[in-house]
Amino acid sequence: MSEVLRDDRALDEGWVTLTLSNPARLNAISVAMWRSLREHVEALDADARVRAIVIRGAQGNFAAGADIEEFPAERGSYDALRRYHGEIIGPTLEALARCRHPSVALIEGVCVGGGLEIAAHCDLRIAGESARFGVPINRLGFPMAPGELRGVLALVGRAVALEILLEGRVFGATEAREKGLLTRVVADEAVEEAGRACARRLAAGAPLAAQLNKWLIARLAPPVPPLSEAEWQQAFSYWDSQDHREGVAAFLEKRPPKFEGR
Repeated sequence: MSEVLRDDRALDEGWVTLTLSNPARLNAISVAMWRSLREHVEALDADARVRAIVIRGAQGNFAAGADIEEFPAERGSYDALRRYHGEIIGPTLEALARCRHPSVALIEGVCVGGGLEIAAHCDLRIAGESARFGVPINRLGFPMAPGELRGVLALVGRAVALEILLEGRVFGATEAREKGLLTRVVADEAVEEAGRACARRLAAGAPLAAQLNKWLIARLAPPVPPLSEAEWQQAFSYWDSQDHREGVAAFLEKRPPKFEGR
């Protein structure tokens, strides 16, 4: 079963944990999970008792990207593709980025694709030394969507974003820290306690100061004009390409893709 679990056991200390749970698929994020994550984040944003949010994955992994087995049904046409990225994933990440409470991603194991996007939209990221990162969607025949790329680009900048997306390579936590993806790296056995300690520090700070710091940093960041309809269409122009169909089919059939550039 795929779900996002809310744990309020530390709410008396001011922080809440959200767990991405689809362990049979390395916590691949289903549409239901994207929607649930947004609902949880929006509810927490409105809760004055909350001062920090921890996001983690179940059973030793953060998340292995979006659930590609859903792609044929959820992204089977241009309109469906626009809805999937523009009405499901993008708004979820935006809700996380705009949440007034500080957030920290506690990262173990696999953190790729959509998992890395979620982590990038958190305020802080703490990872175990054996965690693995990347966005290997070039092997699926499509780019990162605008609403997902915005946060990754803001975090690591043009050069690193291009490297991650063009190479599609999976890399370790030390390299992720060097690229600016991570706040800190700790021993695997210390990840949970490091996450709790970070949450306690966040919760101990003045809530209004944290909220104003988040708002001011967002306000002072370079503005990005909204995409025009023509630009949205260009961003999703791959939807009926041979390479897109081949990339998804090859993944589902567990074979190497054969791209033709069309």
